[in-house]
Amino acid sequence: MNVLGIIASGVAALFITVALAKSARRAALRPHVPDEPGGRAPRAGALRRIGGAAAVLGVGTATGGALWLGAADGSAGSVAGLLAGAGTVAALGLVHDLKPLWAALRLAVQTAAAVLVVCLAGLSPAAGVLAVLWIVLVTNAFALLDHADGLLTTIGVVTAAGLLACALIDGSAALALLPAALAAGLAGFLLHNWHPARLRLGASAAQFTGFALAASGALIQAAAPSGRAAWAALPTLATVALADTALVLISRRRAARSPLRDTDDHIAHRLRRVRVTVPGAVILLALWAAVPVVTGTLVHAELLHPAFLLLPPAGSAAAVFALLRIPAYAPPRATSSRTAARRTTAHATGPAIPPASTGPAAPGGCEAPAPGKTTATARTAEGHPTVPSPPAPTGRSAAQVAAERS
Repeated sequence: MNVLGIIASGVAALFITVALAKSARRAALRPHVPDEPGGRAPRAGALRRIGGAAAVLGVGTATGGALWLGAADGSAGSVAGLLAGAGTVAALGLVHDLKPLWAALRLAVQTAAAVLVVCLAGLSPAAGVLAVLWIVLVTNAFALLDHADGLLTTIGVVTAAGLLACALIDGSAALALLPAALAAGLAGFLLHNWHPARLRLGASAAQFTGFALAASGALIQAAAPSGRAAWAALPTLATVALADTALVLISRRRAARSPLRDTDDHIAHRLRRVRVTVPGAVILLALWAAVPVVTGTLVHAELLHPAFLLLPPAGSAAAVFALLRIPAYAPPRATSSRTAARRTTAHATGPAIPPASTGPAAPGGCEAPAPGKTTATARTAEGHPTVPSPPAPTGRSAAQVAAERS
């Protein structure tokens, strides 16, 4: 096993990510970044959103360079397929950061990338189907954790460290390359993603992180020696992400909300409602994630009995039910009694009925007087009444009327 290659991969990912993230931060915080036309958000917001591409490039470059230099064993083909699938998902996420895409399209691309990884790994059909479902589920579960500054980055570092330990226990240098580079790259990006975050992972790096962790876990499980309880140990590494997903789905189901609607109902949001700060929530969730990661790693190393794997899911289920008691959605605004009484009175009396008109309506909504009639209350501009002139008899001219009067 080439330990030096693994260490070099992690160091390269750390330095590349830090350098690229620093450049992206300078571009995002540049004071003369102009606003986009049409009154939309400034380009600085978009730059902060896609800043996670620095972590993707750092991790991908370090892992690909280590594979090219031969710092891997016979599983290099599987790791190359894993890196290609994760890169595809990251590219789709980058497009989604700039222009939102349909959820069905994103699921289809994630499934295709997972199928690519499974085919290059040479898994059996039954194991391949389960691996594809697992990869897609965990990818989206980890992507949902990107709702607080530094949360997904911190939990990604903890989970990647657990996968790295499992790969080293099995003696697979190739399967340890990506977790090592991912842990180092996310740690470097955390310098800019800690609260208050200057850069965000965005959909690109969030989906890349989830896909890399899920696929690495599936490949480590498939490559584990027979008789080892890896099939039960590795799923515990995603306990926090799956607990957050379950909490969100149950909450939205109870509130009759769409499961695809992004609202403030995640674990970190509920902790904020009980006066926990953003860094405090991240630290609590990191400790929560560390318990199943350590437990799964020790079971994978056969240092603990597999029965201990029941403790993290049971504790996470209890935590989810406790968090469900914290209100996540604002109650509907109640109408005051005075306003309700006014609405009731207006509904009972009905609208005022205008007086009947004496003639046909004139154009423009005004009322026209009937032919041959005048209004007795007509007044001049000074306020004095005006005396209407008698109408001339029909059929005779004004000259004939004057002659008769004389």
